[in-house]
Amino acid sequence: MLIQWYPGHIAKAEKALMEQLNRVDVVFEVRDARIPLATNHPKLQGWLAKTNTPVDRVLVLNRVDNISSAEREAWTQWFRDRGEVPYFTNARQGKGVKAIAKAAVQLASRVNERREKRGMKPRPIRAAVIGFPNVGKSALINRLLNKRVVESASKPGVTRQLRWVRISKELELLDAPGILPANLTDQDAAAKLAICDDIGQAAYDNQRVASAFVDLVKALDSDVEESDGEDRQSFLEKRYGVSPNSYEGETYLVAVADNKYQGDVERSARSLLQDFRKGTLGAIALETPPIDQG
Repeated sequence: MLIQWYPGHIAKAEKALMEQLNRVDVVFEVRDARIPLATNHPKLQGWLAKTNTPVDRVLVLNRVDNISSAEREAWTQWFRDRGEVPYFTNARQGKGVKAIAKAAVQLASRVNERREKRGMKPRPIRAAVIGFPNVGKSALINRLLNKRVVESASKPGVTRQLRWVRISKELELLDAPGILPANLTDQDAAAKLAICDDIGQAAYDNQRVASAFVDLVKALDSDVEESDGEDRQSFLEKRYGVSPNSYEGETYLVAVADNKYQGDVERSARSLLQDFRKGTLGAIALETPPIDQG
């Protein structure tokens, strides 16, 4: 299964973003809490290292409602062990957004302290909201403003142009289109992007991606050391009346189709993906913190 997706608007947005980063004081990097590693852009740190002045970075893990509390705790510890403080949000409902705003205000004071020392007047902090498509960047901005000012929808590719938005006298935000690598060399990560709807639907086949989802759920359950103790396969059995235990992903779709959808395998695949994306199956993370070897 080869998944590649890099529409023209993303290439243009990346170029425009490079031009704006020198105006930015802080980057809010938004990732999908279900797949925080797969939604880590490999070039972001390099871009920030090339700016004329230091740029702070705040890590935001959105869609926290779609992972369990144990998974949240595990990721919190994993990132803290690496010197990062993750902020968990549910931008649709506003959960965790106040903490993001507070972090922005704290950063603003630091920026203006540096400006004052150089004899410059204070100004609003300039922040860029950056992340893969459909991870919730625009929803986060709307929640920060407490009103809908940028277009937001549960599908990738809605935001297509960069736009500065004034949040308050202390904060200006740059809403940028979702960006992702031009070549998705890690196809396991690409499959997770497709499962989570963080990539355009033209890039993949529903049945193959749904099959990959079932196989991934089984693999997560079988890894006892990394499991949080919750049997993810039971969520599928409760929903579709068929346990994945004795099936591969592809044959499981057929079994579900026979049991619920009059043998329609495509409908089976679409339903499984939609149920996962909407949270109907329950809180299921598709990644667990890696265990350091040593």
